[in-house]
Amino acid sequence: MKIGAIIVAGGRGTRAGGDVPKQYREIGGRPVLARTLDVFLAHPLIGSVIVVIGAEDSERFEALAPLLAGGVETVTGGATRTASVRAGLQALEHAGVDAVMIHDAARPFLSAALITALADALKDHAAVLPALASVDALMQLDATGRLVRVINRDEVAAAQTPQAFRMAELMQAYRALGETALPDDAAVAVRAGMDVHTVRGEAGNFKLTTPDDFARAEAMLNAPTAITVTGQGFDVHRLEAAEAMMLCGIEIRDGLGLVGHSDADVGLHALTDAILGAAGAGDIGQHFSPSDQRWKGAASDRFVLHALDLLQQAGGSVLHADITLIGERPKVGPHRDAMRARVAELLGLELRRVNIKATTTEKLGFTGRGEGLAAQAIITARMT
Repeated sequence: MKIGAIIVAGGRGTRAGGDVPKQYREIGGRPVLARTLDVFLAHPLIGSVIVVIGAEDSERFEALAPLLAGGVETVTGGATRTASVRAGLQALEHAGVDAVMIHDAARPFLSAALITALADALKDHAAVLPALASVDALMQLDATGRLVRVINRDEVAAAQTPQAFRMAELMQAYRALGETALPDDAAVAVRAGMDVHTVRGEAGNFKLTTPDDFARAEAMLNAPTAITVTGQGFDVHRLEAAEAMMLCGIEIRDGLGLVGHSDADVGLHALTDAILGAAGAGDIGQHFSPSDQRWKGAASDRFVLHALDLLQQAGGSVLHADITLIGERPKVGPHRDAMRARVAELLGLELRRVNIKATTTEKLGFTGRGEGLAAQAIITARMT
């Protein structure tokens, strides 16, 4: 799936204070908009990136552009968010994308894993957004501040961006909308009758709106408590004659298959355990029991994404992954590049941050006899 991104950066952000629009203010010595673009430009699933800027901000963006690691296209926004996104969509049409993610410039702390989770959800849904459940009691107040009623917090959630859509369906929704202005793109999709699904949002993916938000951002970026941790995973699966196997997220046809309750991807199982280890979240069997019929035949990339979610909740993000495959067959060399690309996609990492290697046991043991395949994974993560 070819995915483009639209970064909405045309607002004034007056509630944040300051002399310049908030997206051009610096946090931790780098402009907010540059930090936001960093995540999208580095993500292997994102192709074309469109930035919607204010009519008076062209010089500000020109000054910021040399700080970016890749090229982006800019368009001028409209009087409303809806009009600005429409301009971005029209600019993105020429790129021939299958899907689009639309993100607020003032949310610079989204993770690469969130982009990956949204992209994965787009395989099954035409519209997806990240949402956070409320941990506080919610109340409806009248104009005087008097409590009117208590709201069931289990029935509400806070919407975040990026909001992700299949391009054709969203363009149709915007054409049907006309000149009406709505709060966000999910509202446009709902107005057009689309089903909008959710993935788990991120507490760190907050929007810079007030001076307090900027103070929180500076504190996060300058936190002296950040540490680097490692996680290790090891897994084994028996081999049998079969048409194909899944290994490190790709299908290999070599006359062998791996035996297991799920798709038995030994590489991704070891990777899942390594991520869970870094998160301090137990092991894969605790989260995906082989006795649970929900996981019979399940794709192992689901396990990786779940582990990443737990790591993010623990305040961590993956920096690097190294996987060793141990066995006589299949030969890894012809598939190494595809494996690296798939693992990098799942983890939201640059390709150079993923390494996959193979070794044998010199014909010794069950792997040497061709009875099974083993995998070891080590990940490095940053924890705050």
